[in-house]
Order: sequence, then C-alpha cells, then structure tokens
Amino acid sequence: MTRYVDEDLHGAEFRECDLTGARLIGVVMQDAVIDGLITNLVVNGVEVSEYVEAELDRRHPVRVLIRSEDPADLREASRQLHAGWAATIERIRRTPGIERRSVNDEWSAVQTMRHLVFVHDSWFRRCCRGSTELFTPMGIGTTVEPYRGAHGLDLSLDPALDEIVSVRDAQAAELEAWLDEVTAGQLAARAPVPDDDVWPPYAQGRLVRQCLGTVLNETFEHHGFCVRDLDLIEAQDAD
Repeated sequence: MTRYVDEDLHGAEFRECDLTGARLIGVVMQDAVIDGLITNLVVNGVEVSEYVEAELDRRHPVRVLIRSEDPADLREASRQLHAGWAATIERIRRTPGIERRSVNDEWSAVQTMRHLVFVHDSWFRRCCRGSTELFTPMGIGTTVEPYRGAHGLDLSLDPALDEIVSVRDAQAAELEAWLDEVTAGQLAARAPVPDDDVWPPYAQGRLVRQCLGTVLNETFEHHGFCVRDLDLIEAQDAD
C-alpha cells in the first residue's frame, strides 16, 4: 500500500479508487467531499456511517422502500423513482442543450439515462426475467472489455433526448407491470441468469430480489448524480 507522509494533497481527486482500509491520521480535511459506497467510516473515533444513512433515508424516503422485501413497497419505489425522473426530464426540457453538458468529468444527463437503459436490459430483463435478447443499442454499459460494446450495444449512436425518454418510459412500464404480478416467493428465488458470457458475469447465483435491487438502486443513485450536476451547471450559468 502506498504511504503518504507530509504530502500536500490539497485539491486532489480520487475517482473510482478502492480506499478500503485506508487510514488518514493527523490530517487536515476541510471542505472535503466523499461520495461512494461507504461503510464502517470512523471520524475522530466516531463511527458515522449509520448517521449518514439515517439522514439519507430522511431526505429520500424512497430508499427505505427500495430496501424492503415487500412487493407492494417495491412497486411503490419503482413508481416514485419514475416520477422523480419524469420531473427532472421536464426540468431539462426548460433549458434546451443542458442534457448534453457535463461537469467534473461526469456523464451528461443523456449519457446517464442511456446507462439506465443498459441497467434495465442487463439487470432486469436478463437477470430477473432470464432474457437472452440483445441489449438496446443506445445503452451505455460498463467500460470493462469485452463488455463495453458487446451484446447489441452500438457505441456510435447519439440519440436525441426524446428517443431516450421514450425507451426509458417503455422500460419503466415493463418493470411496473412485472412488479404488479411478482410475489415474495418469486423475489426470493435464484435469478434465472442465462449461462453465457454476457454482462453481468457476477450475477450468477444471486436472487431475483438482489438483481432487482441493483436496478432500483442504480435508478435512484444516478438520478441523484444527474440532479447534482444540473444544479452545478445552472449555478455556473447564473454567475
């Protein structure tokens, strides 16, 4: 492990880094931002993860529904997530062109929605329903080879906002129709992931509920990223 002693890391950015087990001792950390999968975080002797999770649940009650095992709660979570995205899309339409702008090397709004097209095809259709159909060409998947441009994805596409929204609306309707019928027993069953080398390879052996959880969590988290970046773009334009 790399050890930094008396280093000036002012303004440093760590992106997509695994900091598991990292120890920051005697540091000065002001105006810092930490965003990611964080558990068992101890700050000055206090484990703060539970405080953070409780505050996130207070701000976003849909998170509690997403974690539920009750199909009715999961149906409501899906509907709330779709409604949240619908409101954000209307916000985007009020500023034409903003959907293709990005900040801090993050995805633009249209790229984010195209990624969710891929999430639905891979984690819902493939993992929850056992589909072997090709993915929607406009989807943006993982950067890991050989999956980046595989199984029907077309990296050359540049679809318009309305085209992406139409696909996402159809996917949301498909998911909600499935949730209207699914039972707790079906959710607890092993996911019918096809036995071939298509993303996600590590889904083999997971439960349907776990795969559905990935779909709902990705929909929630990426909406938060999108709203965060729209706020930053609008703030920049206002200056």
